[in-house]
Amino acid sequence: MAGDERAKASSTGSSGLMRPPRTRLDQPRAPRRRLLPEYDPEAFGRFSERIARFLGTGRFIVWMTLFIVVWVLWNIFAPKDLRFDQYPFIFLTLMLSLQASYAAPLILLAQNRQDDRDRVTHEQDRKQNERSIADTEYLTREIAALRMGLGEVATRDWIRSELQDMVKDMEERQMLFPAESDEGDR
Repeated sequence: MAGDERAKASSTGSSGLMRPPRTRLDQPRAPRRRLLPEYDPEAFGRFSERIARFLGTGRFIVWMTLFIVVWVLWNIFAPKDLRFDQYPFIFLTLMLSLQASYAAPLILLAQNRQDDRDRVTHEQDRKQNERSIADTEYLTREIAALRMGLGEVATRDWIRSELQDMVKDMEERQMLFPAESDEGDR
């Protein structure tokens, strides 16, 4: 009992107020309740891209034009009791404004996602180009080293030209000093 009283006294402190229990740092926090519903940003992004892709097609313009023409014709030529939007077509304007107010952010979201993908692609391309440049520079240095090394190596043509020069020299000596060549034969 004495241990319980000490624990209570230490948790209340000198002011007598209860402190919240300490949370353990080695364990994850319990999830909190959220006021807003949760959603998958990737799924929503894919959905917005599909809508933006559709809004940017000729098919959408044709369907939208057809819808507006039917709306206007119905509200002009239909019997008075079946008309639901009279001449200034306020309800049509409201519908088009609503459609535009949802379409614009969805298109912007799709563009932002595309920009992010482009940025990643450009970054990968830049890194690949840097690697290609580094590889090219390395290969250039290696080729230069091989050329320098080959400059010091005797090639077949160089040896052939040296041998031909030596044969010419020997023939010239034989013509100048025929006696020496006869003594070497005996």
